[in-house]
Amino acid sequence: MEFRILGPVELADRGRAVAVEAAKQRELLALLLLSPNRTAGRDWLMDQLWQGDPPPAGKATLQAYVYRLRRLLRGSGAVDTLLSRPGGYLLEVPPGALDADRFEWLASEGRRALDAGHFDDAVHAFRAGMGLWRGPAFADVDLAVVRDRARALEERRLEALERCLSAELEAGRHPVAVVELEALVEAHPLRERLWELLLLALYRCGRQAEALAAYQRLHRLLDDELGIRPSAPVRRLQRQILSGDPALEATAPHRAGMNDASRVRTRPVEAPAPGPVPRQLPPAIGDFAGRAEPLSELDDLVAQSDKRTPGAVVVGVICGMAGVGKTALAVHWAHQVTHRFPDGQLYVNLRGFDPGGRPLPPEAVIRGFLDALGVPPERIPPTAASQADLYRSAVAEKRLLVLLDNAFEADQVRPLLPAGSGSLVLITSRDRLSGLIAVENAHPIALHPLTDEEARRFLAHRLGDARTAAEPDAAQAVVNACARLPLALAVATAKAATGAERPLTALAAELDDTHTSLDSLAGDDPTADVRAVFSWSYRTLGEEAARVFRLLGLHHGPDIAAAAVASLAALRLEPARRLLAELVRAHLVSETAPDRFALHDLLRAYAIELAETVDPHEDRNAATFRLLNHYVHTAHAANLLVYPGTPDMAVPLVDPGPGVVPEPLADRTAAMAWFEAEHTSMSAAGFHASGVFDVHVWQLAWTLHHFLSLRGRLFELVEVQHTALSAAQRTGDAAAQAHSHRVLAWSSTRLGRLDDSRSHLARALDLSAQAGDLTGQAAVYRNLSHLAQRNGDGAEALGHSHQALALYREARDRFGEARALNSIGWYHAQVGEHEKGRRFCEQALRLCTELGYVSLAANVWDSLGYIHHGLGDSDQALDCYLRARDQYRELGDRFFEADTLSHLGDLYRANGMFDAARETWQEALDLLTDLEYAEADQVREKLTELAAHAAAPSPRLER
Repeated sequence: MEFRILGPVELADRGRAVAVEAAKQRELLALLLLSPNRTAGRDWLMDQLWQGDPPPAGKATLQAYVYRLRRLLRGSGAVDTLLSRPGGYLLEVPPGALDADRFEWLASEGRRALDAGHFDDAVHAFRAGMGLWRGPAFADVDLAVVRDRARALEERRLEALERCLSAELEAGRHPVAVVELEALVEAHPLRERLWELLLLALYRCGRQAEALAAYQRLHRLLDDELGIRPSAPVRRLQRQILSGDPALEATAPHRAGMNDASRVRTRPVEAPAPGPVPRQLPPAIGDFAGRAEPLSELDDLVAQSDKRTPGAVVVGVICGMAGVGKTALAVHWAHQVTHRFPDGQLYVNLRGFDPGGRPLPPEAVIRGFLDALGVPPERIPPTAASQADLYRSAVAEKRLLVLLDNAFEADQVRPLLPAGSGSLVLITSRDRLSGLIAVENAHPIALHPLTDEEARRFLAHRLGDARTAAEPDAAQAVVNACARLPLALAVATAKAATGAERPLTALAAELDDTHTSLDSLAGDDPTADVRAVFSWSYRTLGEEAARVFRLLGLHHGPDIAAAAVASLAALRLEPARRLLAELVRAHLVSETAPDRFALHDLLRAYAIELAETVDPHEDRNAATFRLLNHYVHTAHAANLLVYPGTPDMAVPLVDPGPGVVPEPLADRTAAMAWFEAEHTSMSAAGFHASGVFDVHVWQLAWTLHHFLSLRGRLFELVEVQHTALSAAQRTGDAAAQAHSHRVLAWSSTRLGRLDDSRSHLARALDLSAQAGDLTGQAAVYRNLSHLAQRNGDGAEALGHSHQALALYREARDRFGEARALNSIGWYHAQVGEHEKGRRFCEQALRLCTELGYVSLAANVWDSLGYIHHGLGDSDQALDCYLRARDQYRELGDRFFEADTLSHLGDLYRANGMFDAARETWQEALDLLTDLEYAEADQVREKLTELAAHAAAPSPRLER
């Protein structure tokens, strides 16, 4: 749940705006959001709502407003957020859930980047913050106290905008800044800082005379309006412009992204090795026909990309109604021009108009594109802004074709646009995306239903010239029945093509009969007529294939595996495959990859309609239950392969039940591949099952936790866990809620939000105790020990670790016991008690060997390396560190590899091996910088200190 005040006051449930229609409810929400997480007094609320003149029954009326607002919040996914307190009410707003807070955070990030001279980073942060604004703050609330806050927020917006444009100038983008500043000085003529920036931007564009003329305009304006002259900085700037002062020239633009290693590396860095060439286009369409004019327009785009201004990408938007053939046209044309884009083709279905679904967020798309471009997961930073920077850097010098299919709105695609002038972006959407046309100069290509002639050629291509020529009237009747829409024509002709002995008049008559029976569905929507075509094709299916088609409407992911279809329909795998092949032949389903299938969104909507009409509610629920069990049981087995030693699930699995056949997975590699293919569908399944199958929702999130963590998909992890937390709250399961809070705490720590992490851990500890979950409590204490260490309190960390050990032993959790023993050994060493620490770590190592706990064993070797270093045994410390490093490399755990390298560098430094220390720390810093972890600062300080010492010949540690 999000709360939005930067524009009209509204709520947002997973990105979807939820309007607060009633004026008084909206005003009440606005007042509570003035001081979120603090009690607003009842008398104060009444005084503000009624402008000092509350009605006689004001208290009862306020209670009614609170009740209605609570109901609205609960219906939008926010459970128990509006709380009664003595004398008033408190609205709980989680960190980051209020758009104004996110704006302030982004503005502060922008200021830090600007002060550090990282101008592109500053622009990115400022632009992201200003992108949260949808209009004037509190635009639809007219209360005096709210207006005061709105004015303050507007001032903060303008300050951020000024700093953003300053960063644009320092980055060398003077023409861009001029256009924006000229509009801003018209809107805010008395704001001198904007004029100052405009003068500088004009001068740096070589427009000295215009800069001086602008100064004269400002001088006259201030004199006429206020009787004053421009401020001293502006007057000084005018004198510098007059004299052509070289100091006004731009500094060398720093165009690095958030993960740019040039900020921190102390030696030249080789360019990264080229990644694989992505080939993500869907299969080519073998029987495409017609569309000569839009194909010609698309060809023109390639010509434009050849001569585009550097840094400006060519964007085309194919827009039109559902079923008109936008994707078919885009894919057909893209395959014809792949040779013009040697660096590859990226494709994604943005699911903008997926029935019952939700648009794919751009950060999820960027994460997938980075995988396709071959960026190793360990190099992908955790934050969305940094991933966007990395994506732009990765594609900046490439010549790519990027096909963004089924877009919902301009803001969904903007972050996906490459900056390189050699690339071309092609977008399909039912919306015209006017914002892209206006701002990004996108080229609209409007697609309409086929002409009669094109539609008849389509039929002839599918059915044969002789057949359509023999029955021209019947052919035209089929064209009319299909509303000249390619999707409908493809479905209608699929069965007719296999029954050549049937005359077209029979097909036309059958379609006409179907139209009659579906008239009530058509309404005023011209595309609704395609239901008649779908219905005719659907009626030709066998009974079991028809049932599978209906049940596929219950699946909300972008595609589905044949094995999951088998469980959905309670079939064995081979019969399921045969039925899917029947659906493919009928053009009701497409096979997007071997054993993976997808529905066009219109066909999905039709399948949902049929299921709701034909299949009883209990049958539909049973099918969804089987599908969720399929995912949960397969994912549980996969998770144990990926992360052996995983604690037991707080909500245990039950038998999958009849009809469910979990997929067999041989090893960790197979498990990771399965998660790669299914995690998006699992997330979608959990989202849509909320409120009905809440136990499954939480279990799905539990099984996805380690995979998403390993892959660095923190934003998907956070979204999944918030959905799971809401589900656990509805079921009242305290242990499940505690687990979700722990995962959210871990994610918050990785994202640098330590206050959020503490808040989640405090809640997790209370809930674990309430549930009597000893292992859960122990896990919280271990996390608290990490936070204590980050604050430099080794004694507190040691205390938390001892509490964790006692709880693990009481719960007889031997994997947890091993983790706690290692933690205790490490924290003893941190406070100088190395011998005690060694004893605990050796116990942990013996237990790891007994349990086969390889991932923790690497951690223990690192702890022992640190301890032996402290005990003065450098050779033994070196051996331990190298063991830890090698094991982490085998596991692919880049963060802990870097951590061990940092410790190894300490060992080298202490033994006078300065060159070895420098190289080892640099290697650690490279890893941590790529990961964007805060620990990079500590390593950077070590390198800075080392640089002050002259390198001297150093002794060697004997192996």
